[in-house]
Amino acid sequence: MEHLRLATRPDPRPGPGQVLLRMKAASLNYRDLVVPMRAYGSHTGTLPLIPISDGVGEVVEAGAGVTRAKPGDRVCPLFAQAWISGEPTPERLSRSLGGPVDGTMAEYMVLPEAGVSKVPAHLSDEQAASLPCAALTAWSAIVTHDNLGPGSRVLVQGTGGVALFALQFAKLRGAQVTVISSSDEKIARAKTLGADAAINYRTTPEWYKATREVTAGRGYDHILELGGEKTLPQSLRCIRPGGTLSMIGVLSGGMLSAPLGLVVTRQVRLQGITVGNRDGFEAMLRAIDQHRLQPVTDKVFQFEQLKEAMAHLKNGAHFGKVCIRH
Repeated sequence: MEHLRLATRPDPRPGPGQVLLRMKAASLNYRDLVVPMRAYGSHTGTLPLIPISDGVGEVVEAGAGVTRAKPGDRVCPLFAQAWISGEPTPERLSRSLGGPVDGTMAEYMVLPEAGVSKVPAHLSDEQAASLPCAALTAWSAIVTHDNLGPGSRVLVQGTGGVALFALQFAKLRGAQVTVISSSDEKIARAKTLGADAAINYRTTPEWYKATREVTAGRGYDHILELGGEKTLPQSLRCIRPGGTLSMIGVLSGGMLSAPLGLVVTRQVRLQGITVGNRDGFEAMLRAIDQHRLQPVTDKVFQFEQLKEAMAHLKNGAHFGKVCIRH
C-alpha cells in the first residue's frame, strides 16, 4: 500500500464507440491488495496504474455510434473488458480493470461501450459497485458452472463479498446453505441472510466432521472453496461423490496439498472460477433486479481513504463488501 498515492491526470474524452463515466463508487476485492505489490507480475500492467477493479459510474458523454448507453445511465464497468461471451481465452482475459487496465479509482473513466452494463435502479451506488467481481464470481460458481436446484446442499467459506453473494444466489436457487466462519457474530448475521446452518471453524478446527451431521452424511453438492491451501483438504472430505468444488480464493495459501485420491475415486469436479463474462453479468443483473436482492455493504470510506479501506479489508474483520464513495 506504500506504493499508492493521489495524482492528477487530464480529464479523458470519449472517442467513437466509447463512453465517459463520472465514477460514483468503488468496492474492494482481495485482488486489489495484491496488485500494488506487483504479485501478478507482468499481468499487473505498466506503471503508473489506476487501481481497483470494481465500481459504478454515470454516463456523462457518449462518443459517436454508441448505442448501449446514453448520458444519465448508471453503469458498471466490466472487470474483463474483452470477455463478452463464450469461454475464456488469453485474449478475453487480457484486459482486466485494476491491472493491467486502469481501474475505477478515478473521477472519470473512458471505456468502450461494450465494456459497461446498466445496473438495477433499486441498488445504492455502493451496492452496485460491488457487482462486477465479487457478485459475478459467485454467480459463475453457483449458476453458470452448476445446475443447483431446490434442496441442493451448498457450503460457503467465510462472510466476505463473494461468500455472501454465493449465499444469496444459492438461496434464490432453493439450496440449503452452510456457512463456516471464525466469528459467532458473523454467523448470526449470515443466518439472517438465510444460512440454514453454520460452523465456527475456530472453535471447531476439524469442521468437515461437523458437516456430516448437517448433511446427514451425504456431503455437499457444491462447495465454494475460498480458503485454498488449508481448507481444500477438509473440503474434499465433505463434498459428495460427483460434487463440485469451485476454486475461487487462496486466502489461506496458494499451494495445492490435498489427497488427490479423494478427487479421482469420488469423481469430484474442481472448477476454477475467474469472475465471468458480460453475458453472465447481465443475466445476474436481471436476477438481482427481479428479486430486488440487496448486496451486503460492510463499511464505506471516502475517496481519499483508500489506504484505510484496504487495511480494513486486509484485517479480515469485514462482513460483506468494503466500498469507496467518490
